[in-house]
Amino acid sequence: MGEILRAEPESLSLPTVAERAGLSVATAYRYFSSLDDLLTSYMRQVVIELRDYSHDCPQTGTALFDAVATHWARQVRLHGPAIVQLRSRQGFLRRLLDNDELTGIVRDAWERPIRGVLRQLRISDEHFNHALFLYNLLFDPRELLDLVDTGLQESEAVSRLIAAYFGALEGWARAGSR
Repeated sequence: MGEILRAEPESLSLPTVAERAGLSVATAYRYFSSLDDLLTSYMRQVVIELRDYSHDCPQTGTALFDAVATHWARQVRLHGPAIVQLRSRQGFLRRLLDNDELTGIVRDAWERPIRGVLRQLRISDEHFNHALFLYNLLFDPRELLDLVDTGLQESEAVSRLIAAYFGALEGWARAGSR
């Protein structure tokens, strides 16, 4: 599926994926009831890989956040066409509070880096869910790809997004204490 999305995203269909994988269409439908199910499964694997990277990274604090954000940007460049195909109709916080499986994996991937940033910036842990929400807004794959496609180097885009994220966290916490 990833190859199809990178080379010819307009041709993405379950029959095309089945053919490329050497499966019958009936077999593909046995595993995935729809193209959305296949996209969700693909995205789950991408986020699990990010979670594993985040858990295994030896960095701490803002250095950990930088490392995980840089890794995420690489994943977005590699898997971007698949990732941007899968957008929920519900907002991030609603999915988080409803214990959506994929959102839970995203939470697991970013919990350690975000909590480290909150500690380093001396922001209360009570802001964690909103910090995760802000991460989701700023590091949206569509927007990250847009920054790179319109002229920023990937490293520059990540650096600017990280700086904007830290500023957003501080502003969020400051506004909440008024």
